[in-house]
Amino acid sequence: MTFEELVKNHSAEMIEKFVTAVLSESHVDVRFDFLEQDQWAVISIHQYEEDKEISLRLHLNNYYDLVFGYYDDEDEFFEITHPLTEEEKQSIPEGLKKVMQKVVSDEQGMRVRAELLTRK
Repeated sequence: MTFEELVKNHSAEMIEKFVTAVLSESHVDVRFDFLEQDQWAVISIHQYEEDKEISLRLHLNNYYDLVFGYYDDEDEFFEITHPLTEEEKQSIPEGLKKVMQKVVSDEQGMRVRAELLTRK
């Protein structure tokens, strides 16, 4: 299975594993980033030994996407972006959504204790 197929066909499971991994940490760093007119809050998990990165982004207008980044054999970096469906958005804990919304609205990152980002 290619990474594209993984993201396209198994995004719900990827999101669930991502949320579980984020909430298992002691603290969560939610960064603010932008490119031209686009702004977003982002949380990332790096899998250094596998040269992979998984991120959850919240853009303006409540638009979420899952970003899967990886390096190929020539060390070129690729990103696969998957817009979240309404059902996939519901799997994100409300506390995490609120923190991400605050980061986007304040245009400033935050570091919070993971225990504050309850499941629902």
